[in-house]
Amino acid sequence: METIKEGDYVLIRFRDKRYLKRVEVDKNFSYKGGVLQFRDIVGKPYGITVGELQIFKPTLEEIILYGIRRETQIIYPKDTFYIAKKLDLSEGKKLLEFGTGSGAATMVFSSSVGREGRVYTFEREERIFKTAKRNLERFGFTQNVVMFNKPFDPSEVGGIVFDAAFVDVREPYPYVEAVHGVLKPSAPVGFLLPTANQVEELLKHLKPHFGDIEVMEILVRYYKPNPERFRPEDTMVAHTAYLLFAKKLSI
Repeated sequence: METIKEGDYVLIRFRDKRYLKRVEVDKNFSYKGGVLQFRDIVGKPYGITVGELQIFKPTLEEIILYGIRRETQIIYPKDTFYIAKKLDLSEGKKLLEFGTGSGAATMVFSSSVGREGRVYTFEREERIFKTAKRNLERFGFTQNVVMFNKPFDPSEVGGIVFDAAFVDVREPYPYVEAVHGVLKPSAPVGFLLPTANQVEELLKHLKPHFGDIEVMEILVRYYKPNPERFRPEDTMVAHTAYLLFAKKLSI
């Protein structure tokens, strides 16, 4: 049975709130109604109740939502986990990503390609790059991630042919040919675009390099888990961005 150790991160559920905290024996978690001394939970299993608190091992989604520091708007887990599957990421694959942003998507991609895979990620803004690097180091996502503090440059990846690519930059259009050149035949590519006019412009640039094009958005609505008042939550995570997927054509 896995037990809580000093230095671990735990997800604390208090009523309808969630908190991600690092366990340090000389520190505590204060909440309305009491104080949790972290030394009291070291050696205990995950999934325990302490007074009004529930203590869980955090999932990757919860680490992203409650743990990472943000310099930019993160790509929500509702999108990133879907993106990873649409790009057909699995153990041992190599992914090209740019820009890195705060590293939320990079964490999902790193988890998807496993120990034998690699994520090569580019971020041009130094301040944002440093934040992403700290986030990845903090939660242990550096072993299979290669980071570059510069715009995407094909010469930096040493002739690697990638299994997939993901692009999240304001103007992806100038990079279409370069991305095409580093992908395996028929390999998938994904783009995240905040506005409709960006999608329209990108569609003009994709042909004849990419086919099998799909454009979508993902909406998520949660429900109140109360058997006496089961109904939707008052707010929902609706449109956050457009997702565009395509596959490389040989030209």
